[in-house]
Amino acid sequence: MKAAVMTQIKEIVIEEREVPSLEEDEVLVKVMAVGVCGSDVHYYEHGRIGSYIVDKPIILGHECAGMVVAAGAKAVRFQPGDRVAMEPGVTCGRCRYCKEGRYNLCPDVVFFATPPVDGAFAQYIKLREDFLFPIPDHLSYEEASLVEPFSVGIHAAKRTGLQPGSSVAIMGMGPVGLMAVVAAKAFGATRIYVSDLEPVRLEAALKLGATHAINVRERDTVEAILELTGGQGVDTAWETAGSPVALQSALKSLRRGGKLGIVGLPAQSDAPLDIHVLIDREIEVYGIFRYANTYPDGIEFLASGTADVKPLFTDRYTLEQTQEALERAMTNKSGSLKVMVYPNGSNFS
Repeated sequence: MKAAVMTQIKEIVIEEREVPSLEEDEVLVKVMAVGVCGSDVHYYEHGRIGSYIVDKPIILGHECAGMVVAAGAKAVRFQPGDRVAMEPGVTCGRCRYCKEGRYNLCPDVVFFATPPVDGAFAQYIKLREDFLFPIPDHLSYEEASLVEPFSVGIHAAKRTGLQPGSSVAIMGMGPVGLMAVVAAKAFGATRIYVSDLEPVRLEAALKLGATHAINVRERDTVEAILELTGGQGVDTAWETAGSPVALQSALKSLRRGGKLGIVGLPAQSDAPLDIHVLIDREIEVYGIFRYANTYPDGIEFLASGTADVKPLFTDRYTLEQTQEALERAMTNKSGSLKVMVYPNGSNFS
């Protein structure tokens, strides 16, 4: 098979690799669509995220969907031809966190495209069958690949206890932020305030259900939200951009007793927070790490057609163009929303 391999920073080489051999509980999937994630771009540009360092060639990509082509002897849930979304982090299933249902905290997780684990910019990948989920025929592979970033928003909504009729501010309208808008609407938030630097992203957020969009180049986010909420602030705020400035804005946009969800991972680990605000307003702070038990709900919601996510797919590339796809996502934030790679051709259905 062909695979797009990152051999060093800002260099992707197409290599011939052996098709993965299966363990008895694994399934082989023909990869049909892979979304370029911000983490892929970060590894491509910098070679590391925090303590995760690329020190040998790696295949990036983890937002993926495809078609089953083979199954191990004990993998009985899927047959060749089944269309599936792939949850990219395989956990042990035995540790305390897995048994508590918080398997996203499993210390032994094997997660696609997180060094040293290879990811999905390849024609075939294998996965333990319990991390595969069937998708209906009317849901395209590229839409199914969005279940991964959508899951982050679902998890944030669950962690922060987002309630129907509530208000939420979401800072940063990259792909995760945009899908967080979809999640907030799905959980019943009626006032969704979003902020970003790029008009194209703010416009996309409004089409997905945001009620107010704030361009941070033109207005102070906190002032705008306080004005729109009669000086009260919002019930919940999520920071999805990994920006220390946006994190401070998220905190200060909250009402007394509000909830702060930290989704974005900043480049530095010591991003400041105003402790006086935290204490005085008795703010609850939640770290949001990936997701757990979200894929079935995510698939069902996207398949319902309630949110039209098709306009998010702005750029499409073949496997051989993976480097171009990463460059596009890195350099065209004012025009691109979701950049896609199709390892087995441009069959989007």
